[in-house]
Amino acid sequence: MAMEAWSRALRRGLSTSSASPGGALARLRARLAEEDADLDRFAYAVEAPPMKSRTKKPSWLTRPPVPGGAAYAQIKQKLRDLKLNTVCEEAKCPNLGECWGGGEDGHGATATIMIMGDTCTRGCRFCAVKTSRAPPPLDPEEPKRVGEAIAAWGVDYIVITSVDRDDMEDMGSSHFAQTVREIKARSQGILVETLAPDFQGRKELVEKVASSGLDVFAHNVETVERLQRFVRDRRAGWKQSLDVLEMAKGFGAPVTKTSMMLGVGETPDDIHAALEQLREKDVDVVTFGQYMRPTKKHMPVHEYVTPEAFDMWKKVAEEMGFRYVASGPLVRSSYRAGEFYLKSMIDGDRTKAKAAA
Repeated sequence: MAMEAWSRALRRGLSTSSASPGGALARLRARLAEEDADLDRFAYAVEAPPMKSRTKKPSWLTRPPVPGGAAYAQIKQKLRDLKLNTVCEEAKCPNLGECWGGGEDGHGATATIMIMGDTCTRGCRFCAVKTSRAPPPLDPEEPKRVGEAIAAWGVDYIVITSVDRDDMEDMGSSHFAQTVREIKARSQGILVETLAPDFQGRKELVEKVASSGLDVFAHNVETVERLQRFVRDRRAGWKQSLDVLEMAKGFGAPVTKTSMMLGVGETPDDIHAALEQLREKDVDVVTFGQYMRPTKKHMPVHEYVTPEAFDMWKKVAEEMGFRYVASGPLVRSSYRAGEFYLKSMIDGDRTKAKAAA
């Protein structure tokens, strides 16, 4: 979509959340009153400057210090030795050092490995991954190689993601599932999170991945329902993504997870409605992060949501029943996936399942 068309669409009704509070703010005030989190006490968002402006981003979007530390250096070297590609590096994730380095506050080192090539068959308006109608064929040895590499790496939590492969009959679902099985076969006790495509909503393909032995099935809705057609490829959609998450849980995925970008034109009403629908589908984990335009060719940022607003949404989502919420301007979908609480939650579910068997 051309940038001019995007701007016209926003002017026709995608008003900023601060300009049109709607019923959601009233509901949120009531919901958060006991915690004294009055929404009138902070600015919800800062309007993004014009596309050609040289105005600096808000101070809270300052990138963290250059990554370092022994754990970070060790992971970086192992990735080079094992010839593994990570989304962390390719997307220049601002949290790379924090996730790779782990921490004393209870989160373990985590990285997101990308399989099935680096070229996607879709062209979402926020994503910097290369696109093509006919990407190179898959490497049949990749699942085994990834399994061996991760076993040599020695981590206890790994995230596996991929591009969309609409050009293939099974859209890469068998390849994805085999990768999970290879990892599990070689790394006893490892927790595997898959950040999977929607497989065009085909039930049999979702089942292949959801029943592969994974621990967390993640699939990102990316944005609220109203903005789907402005943000995502035409082959993606809100209902289709909700159905995929619901199917994954039905096929045995222990935990389901999704992520939303904020700052693309959504209102608080939109977000609240999205969270309600996600809970109706029994989604367990949700993350919120600020949309950051990767290049001038991608859709513009509509507004910069404040850290206080991200804190508010974390509280709201937790009170709505989500079991784990990560929310902040620099949070990305796999942010600190090895978080102590999330890992403990999965381990606890395993223990309960064994006791009930």
